[in-house]
Amino acid sequence: MSDTGTSPPVFLEQRGYRRRRLMDALRLLPIAGIALWLLPVFWPTVADGPDAPEPMAMSSAIVYVFVVWIGLIMAAFALWATLFAHRDTSTDQDGEAPR
Repeated sequence: MSDTGTSPPVFLEQRGYRRRRLMDALRLLPIAGIALWLLPVFWPTVADGPDAPEPMAMSSAIVYVFVVWIGLIMAAFALWATLFAHRDTSTDQDGEAPR
């Protein structure tokens, strides 16, 4: 069975593709934040022997958590601003208006 009608393009236009990837990055940012926040759990807290690594101070972990938090806020704002700059007032290929 052959399709004689016009088929939709295989690839999205560059602007729509970039906008969707920016939206995907914004959606993945909380997952990256959780992974970065869980990192201090794996830091050594006690020295078990003479060759064991130096334990990490709790104050360093707290500073790390707040630095990651501020970094996530800045990354979310940068992605949002870039997404807002690439927003198109016309409709998408699939007829959906931009949000």
